[in-house]
Order: sequence, then structure tokens, then C-alpha cells
Amino acid sequence: MDLTNFYVIGLSYKEAQLSIREQFSLSNKSSIDLLNNAYSIGINELIINNTCNRIELYGFANNSKVLIELVCKYSGGKISNFEKYCYTLLNEDAINHIFRVGLGLESQILGDFEIIGQLKQSFYRSKNLRMAHGFSERLINSTIQASKRVKTETGISTGAASVSFAAVRYILQNIKNVGKRNILLFGAGKIGRNTCENLIKHTKNEQIVLINRTIEQAEKMAGKFKVNVKPFSELSSQIRQADILIVATGSQNPTIDQELIHCSSPLLVLDLSLPRNVDPEISKMQNVTLIHLDQLSKLTDDTLEKRKKHIPKAEKILNELKAEFLIWMNNRKYAPFLHAVKNHFENSNKDIEKTAAKFTGQIASYLKENPENANETIDLLANLFELEI
Repeated sequence: MDLTNFYVIGLSYKEAQLSIREQFSLSNKSSIDLLNNAYSIGINELIINNTCNRIELYGFANNSKVLIELVCKYSGGKISNFEKYCYTLLNEDAINHIFRVGLGLESQILGDFEIIGQLKQSFYRSKNLRMAHGFSERLINSTIQASKRVKTETGISTGAASVSFAAVRYILQNIKNVGKRNILLFGAGKIGRNTCENLIKHTKNEQIVLINRTIEQAEKMAGKFKVNVKPFSELSSQIRQADILIVATGSQNPTIDQELIHCSSPLLVLDLSLPRNVDPEISKMQNVTLIHLDQLSKLTDDTLEKRKKHIPKAEKILNELKAEFLIWMNNRKYAPFLHAVKNHFENSNKDIEKTAAKFTGQIASYLKENPENANETIDLLANLFELEI
């Protein structure tokens, strides 16, 4: 397989702040619609990597513009805004970037390995929609293998450093007597679960209330963590009682607005969602402090400094696995030829002697008709079949 026209297009926290990234966030439905549309216009291999820190498309296309247009069409964002902040990587540079993303080297919090799970899910979604084949499967599997090695052979993921932990650390640093505060967690997805675990572990608070639109999911989480589950209908009344509100929902639109906030005492609101699920306007309300995802991710500590020391070893592993992938990819270009040879012999006469005679006759004819290539051909066949001449 020749590596041509394989693109990564996207934008991340490095180039685009939260208010830009959320314009191009894709819901699960819009991601599926995008992939189906891509299939209908002749793109046969495409993966969407849509997280809180980035939106990226990986795939083969005639040019990058068609991929940019797809993102904007299904996110509703403007092409001019996307092009202003986006990056475009081609062929081996694109492959290298995917490895770096999967290894947590491009994460907003260095060494965050949640991204590899997100990549897996993105790949399976594309595969189920006939938009991921041998190339993508081998690439993602190689990235997963590299990720496992980096996680076990380096210390780049050691220590507590994640968005959920950063949220809890912010609370610990800015709220006194946090163990006695009323904490309301809205959202029972993956970030919500991680945040809940960190809250219980580090705050020793037994007054944590959990609300989710689907109460069954909240109750399932309550079976693992000691929290008080309340129905979604009580969201407003529970916010009135809260000292701290953590929002980790997965909505494409704000779930918390000014109408829900009625506080006479200080309320800290942490929005861990992308797009933002808390209306930024509430930051203008009296007694309310609003902290969003990017602000939390900028918090650094000794853990992240220690992780940086492991980057060279992680990059060495990356280069090893990437080299193996490129060798595999290069060898794929011989597949049609080898398949043809296999079919040729399988379709030949089953009598070995007749097949050998036919094969020898074909070689003899080729040598007579192409004397200028005779010596090179003889040497090649002698080496291939280990012949003594």
C-alpha cells in the first residue's frame, strides 16, 4: 500500500480555546451522520476522534478541504473559524501524530491514558459503519500496543493527574472545611464517575449528592460509591442547598443556566463538560464562581513535572512501534502480486510434474524474449528458490 492522501485534520486545546473547540464538537448522532455522508461521497476509511480537548478526523481523502467541510457541516461551526485554528498533517506526519495522541503525549494533562479508550471506541464506531478497514485497524492496534508499553515501561502515567483530580484538587485548595460542605455532582458518565471517586477519596465528604437525567445510571454508580442519589426533578432545589456544584454531563447544550441558580451564599461551579454545559453568563451572578475545563487543565504540580522526564523513553517506544507499522504498510503493496502468484499455482494442473514443466517453460520463454534481463532474473530465482547453479 502506498501512503498517499492520508490526513489528520483537527484542532485542539493547543491552538483553540474552549469557546472555539465547542463550536465543532460532535454528538454521537452527528458523528454517525458524518461517517455515513463520507461513505456516500467515496471516502472509505475515516475515524473521528472527538474529546474534550480535541476534534480530529483521520482518513484518506483527495484533499483536506473535504474533511474540514464534513466537520463543519455536522458540528454547525463555520469553515472560516475552523481553518483559522486547525492543523493539517499528511501521510507519515499524520501517522506520527496519531501515535502521539494515543500515548498521551498530546493530552492537555500529559500521560492521560483515557484517550486510548476513546480511540478504541472511535475505531469500532467507524468499523461498524464500514469506514475502517485493514489500514486503520493495524494503525489503531499498533497505537494501543505502544500505549500499553509506555504505560508499563515508563512512569509517564504515574501519580494523580486528570481533569477529575484537578477539579477535586481545586476544591481542596480553595474551599475550607470541604468535608462539611454540600457537594452536588450532576452527571454519571465516565468523568462523573472519576470525579466522584476522587471526591470520596480526597475530601472525606459524606454529603455528596448525585443527580443524573437517567436515575438508573446514578443508582448504579451509587452502588459503588457512597453518595446520595436524587431525581433529576430535584436539580434546582439541590443546587439551592449546594456549596459546590460539579457539572459533568454530556449534553451538546447548556444544562445549567441562570434560572437554576438561586444562591445567597457562595457557590463554586466546576464545568467539566465539552461543549460547556454551564451557561457562561452565570459567572456574572453574585456569589457564583465558575471554573471551566481549560482552567482546571492548566493546573500543574510535581506530578506533571515528574512525568515530563519520561517523554524521551515514551518517544523511543513510539518510534519502534511506528517503524514496525510502516514496514507492514510498505509490505502490503506486494499483496496483489503474491495473491496472483498463489492463484496461478492453485489454478495450475494438480500434477506436480506437469506444473513444474509448465513453470520452467514460462521462465525459458521469458529469458529468450528478454535477454537484457536474463542474468538478473536468473540470480533472483536462484536466490528465491535457493538453487545451486
